[in-house]
Amino acid sequence: MTATSITLYLLPFILLILPKTDAFYLPGSYMHTYSQAEAIFAKVNSLTSIETELPFSYYSLPFCRPPDGIKKSAENLGELLMGDQIDNSPYRFRVNINESLYLCTTEPLTGADVKLLKERSRDLYQVNMMLDNLPVMRFTEQNGQFIQWTGFPIGYAPTGTDQYYIINHLKFKIFVHEYEGSNVEIITTGEEGLAVISETDKKKMSGYQIVGFEVTPCSFKRDPGYLSKLNMYEKIDPVFCPVEIGRSQPIKENERISFTYAVEFVKSDIKWPSRWDVYLKMNGAKIHWLSIMNSVMVILFLASIVFVIFLRTVRRDLAKYEELDKEAQAQMAEELSGWKLVVGDVFREPDHSKLLCVMVGDGVQILGMAVVTIVFAALGFMSPASRGMLLTGMIVLYLFLGIAAGYVGVRLWRTIKGGSDGWRSVAWYISCFFPGISFLILTCLNFILWGSKSTGALPISLFFTLFALWFCISVPLTLVGGLLGTRADPIDYPVRTNQIPREIPERKYPSWLLVLGAGTLPFGTLFIELFFILTSIWLGRFYYVFGFLLVVLLLLVTVCAEVSVVLTYMHLCVEDWRWWWKSFFASGSVALYVFLYSVNYLVFDLRSLSGPVSAILYLGYSLIMALAILLSTGTVGFLVSFTFVHYLFSSVKID
Repeated sequence: MTATSITLYLLPFILLILPKTDAFYLPGSYMHTYSQAEAIFAKVNSLTSIETELPFSYYSLPFCRPPDGIKKSAENLGELLMGDQIDNSPYRFRVNINESLYLCTTEPLTGADVKLLKERSRDLYQVNMMLDNLPVMRFTEQNGQFIQWTGFPIGYAPTGTDQYYIINHLKFKIFVHEYEGSNVEIITTGEEGLAVISETDKKKMSGYQIVGFEVTPCSFKRDPGYLSKLNMYEKIDPVFCPVEIGRSQPIKENERISFTYAVEFVKSDIKWPSRWDVYLKMNGAKIHWLSIMNSVMVILFLASIVFVIFLRTVRRDLAKYEELDKEAQAQMAEELSGWKLVVGDVFREPDHSKLLCVMVGDGVQILGMAVVTIVFAALGFMSPASRGMLLTGMIVLYLFLGIAAGYVGVRLWRTIKGGSDGWRSVAWYISCFFPGISFLILTCLNFILWGSKSTGALPISLFFTLFALWFCISVPLTLVGGLLGTRADPIDYPVRTNQIPREIPERKYPSWLLVLGAGTLPFGTLFIELFFILTSIWLGRFYYVFGFLLVVLLLLVTVCAEVSVVLTYMHLCVEDWRWWWKSFFASGSVALYVFLYSVNYLVFDLRSLSGPVSAILYLGYSLIMALAILLSTGTVGFLVSFTFVHYLFSSVKID
């Protein structure tokens, strides 16, 4: 019997012993069905603004509160780091029942309330509401086109006036898909161990699924004396939005504001697994493809240069050099110029070798985290439906990849030094270099957020949690990786190093100019995708084109490797044997251009960003991003250049 036939023969018996299971849709949350007239309550997240980037709690403003009190939802590590604060809300919906309801009437607004409401309205703060894990969506018309937004504003001021009006009436439209259960028969095990086929309980599984959540916000002034006599959720007359300015609810001192809402349920053919498609609809696909094609052209250009170096220059020079006898080689050595003359210095220990090992180790850790995260996201494991999952996954991966960082950094240290002395300090510095700088920047930013009373400020308990994860997981694993690096064989140099270093010829221009200029090529493959990423982070847009991002990452790694090899060979050809750091920064200099582009984005694309606090937060986070890019791309360039130099000089026979 073949393996396939054996598998098919055993499959029924395997199915018999498997327990009954429920399947779920991987990219989103668990599917939930609701029965007719079942009550569903919306939740509210932190108030956010593209003007300040400082999130605040929803209940920091005089809004209606739930009758049973405010209850915070459980949040993962990523949500806490992003400043999310998810609370319950008094907005109640009953499935398939269209109604207009009264919510509450506030106490007379104080001067502080009016000032805060006007300030939040002027800074374009949005209310982020969600139902069954779906963010509320609204549509606005600009220049004849409908633009999709998540959330709705707190208030507004008509053009040309200083009077602010509060959004106190919400007209919701909830799209539901009728689900009738599944006709799939499930094989399970009976009480006596026999195979029993039972159908899915349709009464339990059938119902209605939430597949869309839209809102039309408006301001409408009502008689607070009449409405205050009503109880929460009592029916009221419907309001037709939008209304005239004269009938809108102004934000004034001693004014009592009545909050109402209406809900309309609409049956939809959209199925539950496709309900996020409207949020993740990709715009500018042609721009992504043009960016990729541009990167491919750069790669082909650099690949042709590397091809010429290997097949024409290196191979030809090696063939000539090896065909000569010893006397001819000695005579030729006086006339030679180029990389062959630095054979006795090319593997000389570089300056600040410990720092180089530390940065390469951290680069391996960051690059591994980025690759694995983007691959999993491209496969659908990290959906926006699971808020904070992407950031949580990145942190967990970074912690456990400390073992790889320690191994690579310590093994490189052994290779440079020829022994294991001092490996513990190298592993310790690797575990503290990038996290330490990031913690220092985040702590400074956190003091600013604390001073602004923003929900984006990390609580002290979370700080201790992060420190515990760092010192209890990342640091020990890095030391374990370093220990493994000491037991691995060091990389043997193919040539001996002379005792006296060779003098490097003077050049007309500094070699570092060429190194810094080399970063423009990797940046050319990245900057278009960088625009979409920055827009997603700072303008509140969803980013879910991880397939494109994975392709761009692979292209970026390829370009960094090629640029570094070409620059290393060019420096060796002019008898400059100090290639170690230059190969690192040849590709790592792309981080400089990323940071400058971030500053350009702040000045020209985030012109609405108000206040020095917001600008400091933006620049702080951009600095951490640039440092991570420097370490990861620099590591790619250095490791590939090291391999290239090792291969190049292993072909030279030295007596």
